[in-house]
Amino acid sequence: MALCCAISNEVPENPVISPVSGSIFEKRLIEKYISENGVDPINGKDLSVEMLIEVKTTPIVKPKPPSATSIPAILKALQDEWDAVMLHSFTLRQQLQTARQELSHALYQHDAACRVIARLTKEVTAAREALATLKPQAGITPNPAGISQPAIAMEAAGVANQPTEQAGMTPEVIQKLHDKAIVLTQERKKRGRTVPEDLVSHESLRNYRTLASHPGLHSASIPGILALDIHSSDTCKILTGGADRNAAVFNKDTEQVVAILKGHTKKVTRVVYHPEEDVVITASPDTTIRVWHVSTSQAMQMLRAHDGPVTGLSLHPTGDYILSTSTDQHWAFSDIRTGRLLTKVADQGSSGVALTTAQLHPDGLIFGTGTSDSLVKIWDLKEQANVANFPGHSGPITALSFSENGYYLATAADDACVKLWDLRKLKNFKTLQMDEGYEIRDLCFDRSGTYLAVAGTDVRVYLCKQWQELKVFNDHTAMATGVRFGRHAQYLASTSMDRTLKLYGL
Repeated sequence: MALCCAISNEVPENPVISPVSGSIFEKRLIEKYISENGVDPINGKDLSVEMLIEVKTTPIVKPKPPSATSIPAILKALQDEWDAVMLHSFTLRQQLQTARQELSHALYQHDAACRVIARLTKEVTAAREALATLKPQAGITPNPAGISQPAIAMEAAGVANQPTEQAGMTPEVIQKLHDKAIVLTQERKKRGRTVPEDLVSHESLRNYRTLASHPGLHSASIPGILALDIHSSDTCKILTGGADRNAAVFNKDTEQVVAILKGHTKKVTRVVYHPEEDVVITASPDTTIRVWHVSTSQAMQMLRAHDGPVTGLSLHPTGDYILSTSTDQHWAFSDIRTGRLLTKVADQGSSGVALTTAQLHPDGLIFGTGTSDSLVKIWDLKEQANVANFPGHSGPITALSFSENGYYLATAADDACVKLWDLRKLKNFKTLQMDEGYEIRDLCFDRSGTYLAVAGTDVRVYLCKQWQELKVFNDHTAMATGVRFGRHAQYLASTSMDRTLKLYGL
């Protein structure tokens, strides 16, 4: 059996065995390696020259020692160089193997670190949302002023804190509505003679751009903002309703969430901000309407006026009553101060047809409702009677908006168009046709009646009377669900199913 050196892979002249690894080496090679490294080249364990075991083999006859100028001397020098090359090559092979192992370990650590970073980023996002939720709760007392302990107990139990029977439209209520309408009509006529000085011109509105985008108002786990409204007196406060079953009040100037309103058991689909008080009203498919005090984030009233999902919500100009519609084919008129249902009227003309939306006229004596069979109906609030119908749409009515001039009504349905109606002549005088497949979710006139905003597949603004398209905003990544003008159209707000609130302006 031929012996072979583990370093040079050649037959050794003076073979020795390492007791540490059991390998055979050329004596001169292993002695040089030990003198430099002090370990066994195979397994890296400590090894000394004294530990080497010589192997007795047939002696090889060596030539006489050559002189420095002879060919044998040159060959000896070449042999020494070869030995050095073999040692260096062996060392490089070991280092290469070690580098491969370290690289593999580093790649594994990098992959693990990326996973940890992704998890921590997700946790940070969730923590920020939780912080935004907790901030407005600081300093809130468990029993806010003006709310009795029985009311809180009833709220916690999920029971309506008002009788379900109708209190009726008393002469006092009707007189209050009539007096308010007279005042509002006079004020509207005065406003109609002049355009507000601070109203943004249509040339400036064409230059509107996205000023801010706020995605953290509602939960990321259930994305989607479904409703929007702005405080008329303090237009820095914006109210949103989300698919996460919460409503949020946001201050656009401080960019802080003022309040998170929790209580609905299903998504919040309709919201109204009281124009004069820090009070908001929300509605949901859980059949309830809730009246909230923003400063305490507590519900003051919970109204159960309907037997089905609430689809429409509109506050009366008096600020004391709320109009609502539902898939139960009824519209209801309730007192938000006492929580009592004043009247509930069925749509007798369309049996089995759900009401999809509602909007009170600026004077508060008439209102419009939309139906799932494409009809827009105008009602007299005092008489509780249907006084006019506007056919022409196809598909369920999705949005209504009365102009502040008191003459125009804008309607939209699942037919990719906005129809404008003249309430004096009771006819459609203009149709804004969108692209095929365009969806419309919300309509809004500004306070002066100069501009009309449309939210749906994108957000569009039209100049009234000329009905000219001024601007299109298409930076939402999903369906826009709400749109509102700030005071004098100084800014425009929109919400979307992409969970963002976007603000547009100069």
